[in-house]
Amino acid sequence: MAVLVQIRNAHKSYGDQVLLDDAEATLIDDVKVGFVGRNGAGKSTLLRVLLGEEELDSGEITLHPNLQIGYLRQHNPFQPGESALDFFMRDSGQPDWKCGEVAGEFELKGAYLEGPVAELSGGWQTRVKLAALLLHDPNLLLLDEPTNFLDLRTQILLEHFLRNFRKACLIVSHDREFLKATCTQTLDITRGKLTLFPGKIEAFLKFQEERRQHDERVNASVMAKQKQLKRFIDKNRANAGTASQARSKQKQLDRLRTTEIAADEATAHIRAPIVEPRQGPAARCRGLKIGYPDLVVAEQIDLEIEHGERAAIVGDNGQGKTTLLRTLVHSLDTLAGEVRWGHKCEIGTYAQHVYTSLPEDQTVLEYLEYQAQPGTTNQDILAQAGALLFRDAHVKKKIKVLSGGERARLCLAGLLLGTYNILVLDEPGNHLDVETVEALANALLKYKGTVLFTSHDRHFMRRVTSSVIEVRDGRVRNYIGDYDDYLHYVNKEIDDGERQRHALSPQAAKAAPKPKKSDHRSNERDHRKIRKEIANIERKIAQLDDQKRELNSQLLQTTDPDEALRLHNELTEVTKELEQAEERWCKLTE
Repeated sequence: MAVLVQIRNAHKSYGDQVLLDDAEATLIDDVKVGFVGRNGAGKSTLLRVLLGEEELDSGEITLHPNLQIGYLRQHNPFQPGESALDFFMRDSGQPDWKCGEVAGEFELKGAYLEGPVAELSGGWQTRVKLAALLLHDPNLLLLDEPTNFLDLRTQILLEHFLRNFRKACLIVSHDREFLKATCTQTLDITRGKLTLFPGKIEAFLKFQEERRQHDERVNASVMAKQKQLKRFIDKNRANAGTASQARSKQKQLDRLRTTEIAADEATAHIRAPIVEPRQGPAARCRGLKIGYPDLVVAEQIDLEIEHGERAAIVGDNGQGKTTLLRTLVHSLDTLAGEVRWGHKCEIGTYAQHVYTSLPEDQTVLEYLEYQAQPGTTNQDILAQAGALLFRDAHVKKKIKVLSGGERARLCLAGLLLGTYNILVLDEPGNHLDVETVEALANALLKYKGTVLFTSHDRHFMRRVTSSVIEVRDGRVRNYIGDYDDYLHYVNKEIDDGERQRHALSPQAAKAAPKPKKSDHRSNERDHRKIRKEIANIERKIAQLDDQKRELNSQLLQTTDPDEALRLHNELTEVTKELEQAEERWCKLTE
């Protein structure tokens, strides 16, 4: 396999902040790598260095002479009035049939392909930019948080495309579901070091935790040995008969070293408002029509939301999820019908327009003191601020100097200091890192009130959702099933659409094999051959199972970090081979 990018001895810093410290990594063709690390660790900086937009302080990056990078940019590349098809042809120089073929991979057809691209929603415009990117035939895709603001359907379409894309990818994402579905290797950046792990994100996280536990056990053993040697030395060095033994033990003690274990970084621990659980309907919608004076988004809406539900509002971008939420909390007038909330419902709202209109001249602490309920102690306010990572001098910062992520956390902190028994959250995970989103999910699971929310994070949705409300094609309805059922439904729709599109394509018609006549004897030979292969695979699976158990046993017993890494890599390969054998066995038995 060709080496596309090689990073050696890379150093990069901004002032006192070190992002790359003697970092090394190698990217090869036909491998999709998930790039992970805390916010601010240096992921986007490294992408800019690869694109030639920034330079390293020292070190070198070697690029393959035939490297063709494709990078999904955030700016708007469209000209006034042009259609998506016009844009594809202008941007790539490809003929209309080729542009239409690639556009079909992202369900761009009809008005979405031939109408003005500027009138499409943000999610559909992202589909256009992705398709345009692929028309340049890159052999390395750089995707920086590609799932941000993408609706579920577009995320799944992108996953399907990337699984069939036979070139290399480097994907920065906090979305573990997306990385799990698309990437076979994981690149981690922590404290300036790059670590390329030959496995998927879940295996990497498990290995990371196992390695940490292993290092802690080894350190405990080393420290116990150090104490034992020190006691012997202190007892015997003054005695002429045992002084030589004490000197020998001192040399042993000097050679013992503990492994440095990085301290945990600050992580949010969120507590939701403590409220009394209630029963019965929290909200009723009857004959509701939502939208704007010149645009009806959805109508004939009849909904009932029970107290204690955690209702996820789902649907493609542009269908009206945010419009529905704004109408429910009365920040947008109804066009017809009514929304009724139950008695003593206190509603707390988190939305983008909220944290972009914070009082600029207040400090973090002043804002939280204003938001807190009467009687809240200063200690409670500081504890909630600290839970959302505003500690020490940070509580004295003016709001006008806060980043988007900090403002988002501040809004959440203010909301959670209240006594709201209804929380309405529009994309609460945007601008929050994966650890803080996980903490928010844990808090909402313990919350006894009612939650209505939207999110593009499937892991968060799966953990939190207890009921699903779908907004689609001008209608709003309670979806019968849980979030996993809804995911299955969307995936099936996409799969059916892809099968239909491929069946109708001229290439598929040409490639389709013509039916052949077969006799009984040829069928019997085929069956014998299959039965023989099944028996061979079953023996192979048994051998691989034994190897896997033995490697697991050795990995648990070893105390040598290098040996542990070697065993883990070998275990990864055996596991991969075992999965392939089992998959082949399933196909043959079918």
